[in-house]
Amino acid sequence: MGMRKIAVAMAKGGVGKTTTAVNLAHGLALAGKRVLLVDCDTQAQTTAFLGVSPPHGLYEFITGRDGNGKTVLKKEAIFPARQNLWVLAGGIQLVELKHWLGEQPRDQRHAVLRHSLTPKNNGLDYLIFDCAPGWDVLSVNILMAVNEVLCPVALQGPAVEGLKTFFGYLLSVQQLNQSLRLKYILPTLFDRRTRQSHTIYNQLRRLFRKQICSPIYHNVRLCEAPGSGQSIFEYDNNATGANDYRKLAERLIDDAIRRQDHPGLF
Repeated sequence: MGMRKIAVAMAKGGVGKTTTAVNLAHGLALAGKRVLLVDCDTQAQTTAFLGVSPPHGLYEFITGRDGNGKTVLKKEAIFPARQNLWVLAGGIQLVELKHWLGEQPRDQRHAVLRHSLTPKNNGLDYLIFDCAPGWDVLSVNILMAVNEVLCPVALQGPAVEGLKTFFGYLLSVQQLNQSLRLKYILPTLFDRRTRQSHTIYNQLRRLFRKQICSPIYHNVRLCEAPGSGQSIFEYDNNATGANDYRKLAERLIDDAIRRQDHPGLF
């Protein structure tokens, strides 16, 4: 199979992208998979959620230098966060990285990330990007670097409108990256008590029969875990949120096995 490259992305904020990226990455790592989690947001939430403070990150990994111009090797930028789980930190320096990408030759700037992130000797099983909302040169780079997209969709408000906006982004990049596929729709913030959650969930199930995943239910423990610098599995392994994200990790692993057994169907 080789390494799977997945963007956790959505045009809208507040849908649980970082919660999903962190807990999915750690869930896969706990299942024995080797995972690199890339934080692509200036707020650096991914590393905060894991309670780590790497000295370097994605900026240094891509440009090969720190803010003072000192050389930084790729391996120095990748930080071991947990067993089987490494992170490339985001943070405010991503603003500078976007400027740097914008200064690259026009025919190359959209694919810088894809060429930089090529692990040696199949050392990783999963490369997971925690994407920021919005659309810029870094967003394009991420979608050029991956083959699969996982879209968290909050079951509240104009959820499908955010999806429509994101589809526009996806279609524009697919012209350049023809291997890019929307593989997973993940319903998040499912509140069993509200009619709206059930209505939107059923709508998504009709629209995305193959891509729909088991939902992530609204869970207080999921909200509390980041404040402790822990994934949900560390904070409360028996919580509803832990079971939901365990299911998601299992779905991805099972899909990989099926793809190996029946490659022509995927």
